[in-house]
Amino acid sequence: MDRNLLLTPGPTHIPPDLCAALGKPIIHHRTPQFQQYLKEVGEGLQYIFQTKNHVYLLASSGTGTMEAAVANVVNKGDKVITIEGGKFGERWTELCKVYGAESKVVPVKWGTAVDAKLIKKMLDEDPSIKVVFATLNETSTGVTADIKALGEAVKGTNTLLVVDAISGLGVVDFKMDDWNVDVCVAGAHKGFMLPPGLGMVAVSEKAMKVINACTSPRYYFDLRKYEKAYGKTDTPFTPAINIIVAMVDSLRKMRAEGLDNMIARFSRLAKGVRAAAKAMNLKLFAEDYCISTALTPILLPDGIEAKKVVKAMRDVYGVSVAAGQGDVENKIIRISHMGAVDEFDMLVGIGCFEKVLKQFGHKFELGAGLTAAQKIYNE
Repeated sequence: MDRNLLLTPGPTHIPPDLCAALGKPIIHHRTPQFQQYLKEVGEGLQYIFQTKNHVYLLASSGTGTMEAAVANVVNKGDKVITIEGGKFGERWTELCKVYGAESKVVPVKWGTAVDAKLIKKMLDEDPSIKVVFATLNETSTGVTADIKALGEAVKGTNTLLVVDAISGLGVVDFKMDDWNVDVCVAGAHKGFMLPPGLGMVAVSEKAMKVINACTSPRYYFDLRKYEKAYGKTDTPFTPAINIIVAMVDSLRKMRAEGLDNMIARFSRLAKGVRAAAKAMNLKLFAEDYCISTALTPILLPDGIEAKKVVKAMRDVYGVSVAAGQGDVENKIIRISHMGAVDEFDMLVGIGCFEKVLKQFGHKFELGAGLTAAQKIYNE
């Protein structure tokens, strides 16, 4: 039997009804019919972002939204803070370098989260810092940052807080307005259960003033154009039409379940996977205080390569998980529990992981992981 179970941290599994919505006949985007889709998507995204701010839609990957954020708030020579606790924190630094910013890099040990007190101290010592760039959910390490505390650090200053919420939005707790976030970027292929190709950027009034005064070169990613089009329920360039059409249904599903219920569901799925890993004599890569509810990073025993485990699970049994990145590329695997998955999907993934680890010689009691997860899911 062919199986293609995605337990990867993006793209995530797309449920059949959203696949059907993606396959609807394409319509023209400069029409009242498409405007109605844009209106409903805009309102739904404000609910997910927890914001009253405008949310702009870009036909791009998540990295495109990150570049849009940098291009619109960073002038050449600006001092910025980039928090590096994984590959996507490092991407903020790389993008800021391209646009000529002077980055004060805050290195964070992989598997741990930044201490917001350190950021507050840096801002107190140098009020000329224009932007703090942070990552809500670092998928390379399985860590969730305390964005609320970072928001408190920038509150009352002229500094902007820009957050990559690409893999965290709709999966972990996040409140853009209440937490003083000025720019938040996201993508369709994580918690929204859709394909890659649609990016989202939400912007506060404080950030829009900076955007209007920014001198960095930009064209497609010029958010001033998106703001102008937003007022007409339109987009400045050709949008990702069918993904936006399908997002109407995605957002309806998410709103029907409710944000709090969704986050609680993902937390429960995560708890089962972590219990399974520990029962299999494995260690988690991220620290308990900051481990994400979006994915579980698991350290593999010495001598067992992550790439080989991933290949066997995917090519032999049809279950896709992800290896690590950077220095831990071949040392950890990452099992996602975001998007359209439930406890039965997790049990299939755990059972497959057990089978493959046993084949690679890891010593543990076969079925221990499944038993531990079942106890969590039956509570």
